[in-house]
Amino acid sequence: MNDLLSPTGAPAGLATADNVMPLRRQNILAVASGKGGVGKTFFSVTLAHALARSGKRTLLFDGDLGLANVDIQLGLMPKRDLGQVIDGMVTLQGAAQRFPEGGFDIIAGRSGSGSLANLPPARLTQLRTELADVAKSYDWVVIDLGAGVDRMVRTFSGPAGTTLVVTTDEPTSITDAYAFLKLSYQANPMADLRVVINMADSKALGERTYEKLLTVCQRYLKMSPKLGGIVRRDAKVREAIRNQSPLFMRFPTSDAAHDIEMVANRLNLGG
Repeated sequence: MNDLLSPTGAPAGLATADNVMPLRRQNILAVASGKGGVGKTFFSVTLAHALARSGKRTLLFDGDLGLANVDIQLGLMPKRDLGQVIDGMVTLQGAAQRFPEGGFDIIAGRSGSGSLANLPPARLTQLRTELADVAKSYDWVVIDLGAGVDRMVRTFSGPAGTTLVVTTDEPTSITDAYAFLKLSYQANPMADLRVVINMADSKALGERTYEKLLTVCQRYLKMSPKLGGIVRRDAKVREAIRNQSPLFMRFPTSDAAHDIEMVANRLNLGG
């Protein structure tokens, strides 16, 4: 596996937020969504846990700089967070903390901090570069991006070798996922974009939702995002989140845990 991918092939003027295409690292996974409420953070947390369970050195980076909540879902009180990195109190590497129960590291965000959400482009670019450097110490880095397609999201999705776009079968969710795919593809036609259908009532219905989105992408964008995985609707997910406990710790044999483990296995196999 080549560690770095050349960003050649991007149309002029359609790069990342700072208009400079970053080198992409294959071991960085960006988890995105066109809209909120699709279970993106839950998926990011559980995917990081699944990768760690497979024996991979894994870092979970809370890239939702304005509404960070990875630590809340895990019931953590982080001693260091991204806000301290921004303030120059600690390096990005130094902000990484071990989550022993899950066997992976976390760089926590700072929820509700407008100073993070409104960082100037140059500082965002610097953070992105630092994250790519930190990624050298891990097998996988999972970035939980904010919802939407704003500058902050586009900046942090730039160095990702693979971007997993999480959506549900709701029309607004599919429409917003398409918007994210469109902008990402225009910025870099070589990007590895994959769709994850979350909260599917069944595998068959999840595949049908993916086919709808795929058809639109093929018709209007002339591109075909891969299916990253289908995660079935599971009442145990809500219970795990309510108890601020990782799904694999509380319900390791649940349907959703099995489905996300399959996503992780596929990534580990390079498929």
